[in-house]
Amino acid sequence: MKRLLPIAILFMLTCSQAFAADQPAPAPAGPASNMLTVTFGLLVVLAVMVGALWLMKRSGMGPMQRVGAIKVVGGVSVGNRERVLVLEVADQWIVVGVAPGSVNALANMPRQEQLSETATPQQASQFANWLKQKIDKRNAGNDVSKDVSK
Repeated sequence: MKRLLPIAILFMLTCSQAFAADQPAPAPAGPASNMLTVTFGLLVVLAVMVGALWLMKRSGMGPMQRVGAIKVVGGVSVGNRERVLVLEVADQWIVVGVAPGSVNALANMPRQEQLSETATPQQASQFANWLKQKIDKRNAGNDVSKDVSK
């Protein structure tokens, strides 16, 4: 936002000067029309600022908050509003499921080397198999607890 604000202000000043150069000088108007012009200009500037902030929020250009000991290693969307994330805390990776109103730890594992974008399919399938085993193991543990409670 710090980078876009001066650019937006410069753009608005340039446009207003170019528009004023094309127009002949208007006849002097009363105080009511001057107040209306100022109010309209203020509303336009506020609308542009709100639009720019909304656009920055949607595009992810806002300030990154890297404060703290937790780092997001990666993630994948598994539904409209559900995600599976891998978080790095100290020397541990924690796989969490994130849904509206809840965050659940799925698995813990020791920190591994970062998988690059050119990771081999074998590496990806190893991780997928590991994750499937952990989820199956967790689900099996949940099924046993349900059977005991009946």
